[in-house]
Amino acid sequence: MTLELKVPSMACSACVETISQAVTAIDPKAKVDADTKTKVVQVETQQPETKVREAIANAGYPVA
Repeated sequence: MTLELKVPSMACSACVETISQAVTAIDPKAKVDADTKTKVVQVETQQPETKVREAIANAGYPVA
């Protein structure tokens, strides 16, 4: 399943790295693609959207 999430506070490559680590912590096989210009994070995962949103928010980046 591919999720497309808007993360307004994501601004740089360090943010992307933190978000990627948060997602792969709950799903090691997840593929994360983030665009700092559009503030969109695409996640290919088997985890439910609520868990992915929670992981990203817990890393300090609330999902819109």
